[in-house]
Amino acid sequence: MSATYTDQYWMSPDGLKLHYRDYAGSDERPPVLCLHGLTRNARDFAGLAEHLAGDWRVIVPEMRGRGMSEYAKDSNSYSPVTYVADVEALLAELGITRFVSIGTSMGGLMTMLLAMINPARLAAVVLNDIGAEVDPAGIERIGDYVGQGRSFPTWMHAARALQEEHGKWFPDFAIETWLEMAKRTMVLGQNGRIVFDYDMAIAEPFNQPGGAAPADLWPAFDALANVPLLVLRGELSDILSDASVKAMAARHPGMSSVTVPRVGHAPMLDEPESLAAIDALLAGIE
Repeated sequence: MSATYTDQYWMSPDGLKLHYRDYAGSDERPPVLCLHGLTRNARDFAGLAEHLAGDWRVIVPEMRGRGMSEYAKDSNSYSPVTYVADVEALLAELGITRFVSIGTSMGGLMTMLLAMINPARLAAVVLNDIGAEVDPAGIERIGDYVGQGRSFPTWMHAARALQEEHGKWFPDFAIETWLEMAKRTMVLGQNGRIVFDYDMAIAEPFNQPGGAAPADLWPAFDALANVPLLVLRGELSDILSDASVKAMAARHPGMSSVTVPRVGHAPMLDEPESLAAIDALLAGIE
């Protein structure tokens, strides 16, 4: 049986109405905060949240311009620094002073920025296919498709398009999985066509020099030095290299890492390897 959640909202510092999913769980443990990637939304964490809910409270915010969150009036606010300020407002509203952060891609960048502000509140961290070094080739690839605004007549057309665009990095996905992916990342638009569930304007700051990620992420990564840390990497990733993971481990001796086979950027977090590693990390939290 699927875990249930409630749809909740909070206000950003600049007055946007933002949405989050709140999965009920134990009040005896710190909540798990799940932060999604650039073009994604709360549906990305449905499988993981259902796995954890009950034992853990799971909070899945949707960044401005995604899913059920309001679109920004100024596209320049589509930046990790602004997203972190939005999340800080949510944490303050909910009275959360200690939490686990699980961040995929952009969400991992946000997690590291949160650590720079106050690492002591992080009970543990999962960085999903992101780290202190970001491969420019992967950033260029993402820049080629983000904000294109394509639409499709049916869900199967949408699934086939995703398979064509991303199949190289997920070679074992069946068409049923691509269909599920389409329904995670797209919605039925007002004109009756299937469209991506984000504001196309997020591409504008992303494609500016330095807009995808801060130039030097090592200080942000080093802020996690005393935080229990798991790094997940897709075996086929073009964002996080194996060499980068090794360099990170050398700087953070307590870090654990798992390579998820036969997937690229980024693991879905419902793979057996991902779930086992996350469960092991959470088991060590007091």
